[in-house]
Amino acid sequence: MSMNFLRKLPIPKEIKEQFPMSDDLVKIKKERDKEIHRIFTGEDNRLALIIGPCSADNEDSVIDYISRLIPVQEKVRDKILIIPRIYTNKPRTTGDGYKGMVHQPNPERDSDMLEGIIAIRRLHTRAIAETGFTCADEMLYPENQRYLSDLLSYVAVGARSVEDQQHRLVASGIPCPVGMKNPTSGDISVMLNSITAAQHSHTFIYRGWEGVSTGNPLTHAILRGSVNKHGQSQPNYHYEDLIRLHEMYSACNLQNMGVIVDTNHANSGKKYMEQIRICKEVLHSCRLSEEINTMVKGFMIESYIEDGNQKIGDGVYGKSITDPCLGWEKTEKLIYEIADLKK
Repeated sequence: MSMNFLRKLPIPKEIKEQFPMSDDLVKIKKERDKEIHRIFTGEDNRLALIIGPCSADNEDSVIDYISRLIPVQEKVRDKILIIPRIYTNKPRTTGDGYKGMVHQPNPERDSDMLEGIIAIRRLHTRAIAETGFTCADEMLYPENQRYLSDLLSYVAVGARSVEDQQHRLVASGIPCPVGMKNPTSGDISVMLNSITAAQHSHTFIYRGWEGVSTGNPLTHAILRGSVNKHGQSQPNYHYEDLIRLHEMYSACNLQNMGVIVDTNHANSGKKYMEQIRICKEVLHSCRLSEEINTMVKGFMIESYIEDGNQKIGDGVYGKSITDPCLGWEKTEKLIYEIADLKK
């Protein structure tokens, strides 16, 4: 019952100096951030589509996947803004299993956190340089956020983290949209409390410093479904769920009301094909209610090159080693359908 300290890791400033963004990439990110921010402030009524693998397990296949989104984005640009998912750290319910690239740059080898930090920065940088997309990642470890803070255009706080004070306070100082998921219990008030906290300014300890955040007005909700006391998935994307969320959200007097609907996890019961139907149902609800239409800012979809998932070591290129994902052909078709159905 102890902890061994293996080595002192470089601080984010040192990693950024070793692996800097070029002036061209800084310019690309600045323009992308403006576009994305306008969606969450309501100035742009396009949908944000946060889409990609459940976990970014292989640099080449992830870049291959994101590259395929380029021509699709051009065709749907008037209806959808794509924000690729590059999720480099993964929460594990029991602590076992693949915890993401930051732990294991090679899923078949032992953990190497230094190599992991370098690998995730290299991957996000390469994505911008080769595709022009700035991407999304999950803030699983608040102390790691600074390693990627100059690269990310969207950050998600997961269902197991959303009640944690450090996640909320760090989110209040992140200069991009941050989505707060409802907790696994499904308690919407917890999610709204998290948004409230993140939209306010705070003084707190972070990475050995006393810091003061400004508050993040682009913090918003993510509905991902819940799990009941029997371990059964319970969706929360239906019309009635969205109307109820709008009522509760309105009562909080928060800035920039918005929700992203996570189409996998407990909303689909991890039945990845259900993501297609869920998107279409939410879009139908948007057509029925202007309140829902204004509040829904987009979707979060788990998608990769191949359908489904596999075990680590099975060796299928572009197939998830964590949760099952939609394959590319179905993904491309779904994106076009979302654009067609967008009000």
